[in-house]
Amino acid sequence: QVQLVESGGGSVQPGGSLRLSCVASGARFTINAMGWYRQAPGKEREWIAGVAAGKIIKYADSVKGRFTISRDSTQNTVYLQMNALKPEDTALYYCNARHGTAELWGQGTPVTVSS
Repeated sequence: QVQLVESGGGSVQPGGSLRLSCVASGARFTINAMGWYRQAPGKEREWIAGVAAGKIIKYADSVKGRFTISRDSTQNTVYLQMNALKPEDTALYYCNARHGTAELWGQGTPVTVSS
């Protein structure tokens, strides 16, 4: 059974940085696409970054230039380096993995940006 396990969330002041990690434990194959979503209180979950086969990387406009997604395909691990964090980045951050018709979600890791 493949599970996504996230880590790295926490509290930081505006302008600070955090690095999120997500590992697909139990996967014995290279997952096609992995990415990150977030859900702020009272809002819908939104996609923010993804990396697919062939190293195709895309970002939502809201994080472009501040967040960097990277992936270690050999370990089915995806990272999200978040710099210049803003209070509006406060949310529960979810890892997502897609392979064929299968889709997995992590349990979420909280990020709070506040002074």
